[in-house]
Amino acid sequence: MTEETGVNINFITPIGNETEKLNALIASDSLPDLITLGYWEPQVNQMIEENMVYALNELADDYDAYFWQVTDADVVNWYTMDDGNIYGYPCSTVTPKQVKEHDDIISNQTFLVRKDIYEAIGSPDMTTPEGFKAAVEKAAEMFPEVNGEKLIPVGSHVFDNQGNVSFDKYLMNFLAVPWEKDGKYYDRYTDPEYVIWLKMFRELGEEGLLANDIFVDTRIQMEEKLAKGRYFCMLYQYSDTISQQKALYENDPDSIYMAVEGPRNSNGDDPTLPTNNMNGWTLTLISKNCKYPERAIAFMDYMMSEHGQMLIYLGVEGVTYDIVDGKPVLKEDVSKILNSDRETYDRLYGADDAYWMLQNNVMQLQWEQKAGPATEQLLVWACKYTVYNGQYDVSLSTSPEIAAMDEKCTKLWSETLPKLLLASNEAQFDEIFEEFVGKRNAMGYQEVLKQKTVLMNAAKEKMGISE
Repeated sequence: MTEETGVNINFITPIGNETEKLNALIASDSLPDLITLGYWEPQVNQMIEENMVYALNELADDYDAYFWQVTDADVVNWYTMDDGNIYGYPCSTVTPKQVKEHDDIISNQTFLVRKDIYEAIGSPDMTTPEGFKAAVEKAAEMFPEVNGEKLIPVGSHVFDNQGNVSFDKYLMNFLAVPWEKDGKYYDRYTDPEYVIWLKMFRELGEEGLLANDIFVDTRIQMEEKLAKGRYFCMLYQYSDTISQQKALYENDPDSIYMAVEGPRNSNGDDPTLPTNNMNGWTLTLISKNCKYPERAIAFMDYMMSEHGQMLIYLGVEGVTYDIVDGKPVLKEDVSKILNSDRETYDRLYGADDAYWMLQNNVMQLQWEQKAGPATEQLLVWACKYTVYNGQYDVSLSTSPEIAAMDEKCTKLWSETLPKLLLASNEAQFDEIFEEFVGKRNAMGYQEVLKQKTVLMNAAKEKMGISE
């Protein structure tokens, strides 16, 4: 890329707290030429409001009209502010139109079971609360230990100050709990189908089948246990299991995790599993400290072009891949390193989205390489259930008072969820749940839902989504 553009990138990756580092750069007006950070971060608006970053559309019109060819018109429209300018361009976006046009856009959310244990207990139906509970009980009974260590019957994401995505958001999506009802933003947490499943998990907890580990483990501890195959089942994001899957496969191909049909609502409806949305992941902005903004916008456009994306994803023809029958195919030795030692691969080649700042995952689908046997099944499983629901991913940042209410309600949920799962009987569960709903209403939750309805409708209008 440097050869083709003449641009050398000096990456500033903060040691320690990145928020403090960025705030210090803003305060001292010493921002680097390009800044990439999460679209949700408050510093994005701060830099725009304090006139510290260029309007990309103005740079495009002045220096590089190619910007209008390599960007997505829907994404540009989404990120265009009230003043008519777009200040940052995102990576990893997916638009409603793309979800309609592609049948290979995947959701990251899967229900995973350890293959050998699942098959040993008869590959049971785990789509109903009764079937799920019976399967977990049987797995724990038949396999109390895995390689000399205690089996963890139900695995999950970490518990944090938002709750636990496995036991809230992911479970709700598997149960196809709606995001809106009668044109209003819906309170998914009190949905009857969801409560039925939470009560089933409580019963497993009462039987000692929700291991203490899941309530206290950090991400690193989880990854270690996943690499040892200690979980029987989990609602989880498959992308965070890939290196562990490969290690398990090398050791014993039958000990890997596979995606199977998981929790469903009482109608048996298909899950509604989200993909990325218009927001994408991170935004890249050009600082007004940049001496050569014309070079910066041209470099961004180069990265966003089809040629740039091919380099970012596949690397250099003849070095990392060859064209075989008109299609790019990774060289065998390169593929081997990529699938076994990511750190070495990044150091040697730096492709496969090592530089993800402007990655376009939908564009890259056309060059997608066949996944290895350890991960292939996970990648394709969720395609059939993928939906677009970015219209509900609303930010309350423009209403600080409502945002504060929402934060308090979310924190209350994060404190309540473990209590519900660990309640000693159903009556105690009901009592805890009722208290949660009452407290949350007192914190202003109905106001939060009203504001989310307004934002949801505005988002639909901007996205051109009609019911």
